[in-house]
Amino acid sequence: MAFWHKAKTKDGWLAMVPAGEGVHAAVVRRVAAPAKPVVLACAWHPGSIEQLATLLTRIGRELQAGQHHCSSVLPFGAYQLLSLEAPNVPAAEMKTAVGWRLKDMIDFPVAEATVDVADIPVNANGPAHNHHVFAVAARNPVIEAHQNLYAEAKVPLAAIDIGEMAQRNISALLEPEGRGLAMLSFDAGGGLLTVTFKGELYLARRMDVTLGQVEGDPEGRQQYFDRIALEVQRSLDNFERQFQYVAVSKLVLAPTGSDSLHNYLSSNLYLPVDMLDLNTVLDLDKVPDLRDAKAQNGFFLALGAALRSGDGSANAPGSGK
Repeated sequence: MAFWHKAKTKDGWLAMVPAGEGVHAAVVRRVAAPAKPVVLACAWHPGSIEQLATLLTRIGRELQAGQHHCSSVLPFGAYQLLSLEAPNVPAAEMKTAVGWRLKDMIDFPVAEATVDVADIPVNANGPAHNHHVFAVAARNPVIEAHQNLYAEAKVPLAAIDIGEMAQRNISALLEPEGRGLAMLSFDAGGGLLTVTFKGELYLARRMDVTLGQVEGDPEGRQQYFDRIALEVQRSLDNFERQFQYVAVSKLVLAPTGSDSLHNYLSSNLYLPVDMLDLNTVLDLDKVPDLRDAKAQNGFFLALGAALRSGDGSANAPGSGK
């Protein structure tokens, strides 16, 4: 199964995010612009890793999985995402060529990997040799186990996604015309910084700072705030040198539950820093509980993954590709 699967949707995408503490799920339907994508339903069931199949079965019934195309988000650590120079081959041969390049870059044999590729568009007026792609690779047994989990739950899995692409889908909704957008999010697994431009992912950086540390004791969290600001600044400086044709307009901080980190970053970064309220880009009328910032944090990845395009096409905004 490809990570970025093309398929026609029925009534939006149902995205599930299984993790050690349970499963978050969301159903989102895209509508004609300028209307906001509609969140049709959300569900959260706590439980252990051993209970995931049971939880997925319950959510599949509750959210009527058969009425939607269903996707899942792989946990961070179950895959590797790398940016590399694009091989000079036809598009039809890109995935195979990238697979061979990965053999010295991943910690397991390419022959035992599921690989997919996402393009990083080049500057139309720039040199062709600057063309890069994102490659995502996971061990075949990891993908098979993930598929088997959904098969056991009788959920018709149509696509497997990753957190970086889920965050890209939300970031794309916020981009100012002709400018890039940086987004920073935190959950129990750590932090994620992305930069998008024209709906495409250009940068993805993981941080080993968790939501619990960001929202922890005021005296203890200062060291984490300092580290976050330094990593964001360095990453964006490097990005600007590599992609001089992309002007990053601002940094958007995904909901965390409080405004402490937002206040700190606003005072310590050269870019404007906004706090995201998903109500500004999504229609939450059917799920009013999602207007709460803590709830938005819990469902952030599920909502992003469910923002695949209406037809799943590779060129449509929000598609998983």
